[in-house]
Amino acid sequence: MTANLREIKVFTTFPHRCSYLPEKEATTLFVDPRQTISPELYTELSLMGFRRSGDHIYRPHCNNCSACVAARVVTSGFKPSKSQRRVINANGDLRLEITDSVSGDDEAYALYERYITGKHADGDMYPPDREQYESFLNNSLGSTRYFKLYENNTLVCVAVSDEMLDGFAAIYTFYDPNLEKRSLGTYAVLLQISHAKKRGMPYIYLGYWIENCQKMSYKTRFQPLEMLIQGRWYGDTGDKPSDLSPIPVVTLPSDL
Repeated sequence: MTANLREIKVFTTFPHRCSYLPEKEATTLFVDPRQTISPELYTELSLMGFRRSGDHIYRPHCNNCSACVAARVVTSGFKPSKSQRRVINANGDLRLEITDSVSGDDEAYALYERYITGKHADGDMYPPDREQYESFLNNSLGSTRYFKLYENNTLVCVAVSDEMLDGFAAIYTFYDPNLEKRSLGTYAVLLQISHAKKRGMPYIYLGYWIENCQKMSYKTRFQPLEMLIQGRWYGDTGDKPSDLSPIPVVTLPSDL
């Protein structure tokens, strides 16, 4: 880690209801939004388990809970499973376009609206709002890439991913809720893994895995998987997240 990490100012939220485990109370640690975030610093923050939402970089900082575990796929060792190969084959007809922005893209926002309304009407992002959408998916770092998939000439999926020095961070994916059979969420992760491998990037950061949260369970289907536990990255050596072995230490700054 570079010395300047120790100089970063951070803030914590007041305790609030956890959006993943409703019976739990959560606290979030935010990097000062006035902090200049270089690609190098963003990468190092990701190594310490931070994530981005809009212009905010954060990680869980709960006193009595450590359920949120940062997870990343090791691209060099990844081989798609039989079911993942079926997903790849099923979507071979889609056209991929990678862009640096979806700001002002009415087709992308219309797809986002359909996705939130059709899949997450009981969630925090319902009802969909254009301003919230823009602030959530675009950022001022200049690192975001949008993997846009088209069926013929119709946009059916957008995977939002941040490019760092050591790989990509999968931020969010939204797709046509009427195309469930395509498994576009899985395909979006597979695309990012494939793109990172071609670029020689070692990791895809998948955000937080939570053992008792069903909607997070899909992350363990991408192997080999590494998890950040008490400041150290551990490699998954078996078929379940409990089969972990230590890999080189990532030291956390003493003031975080």
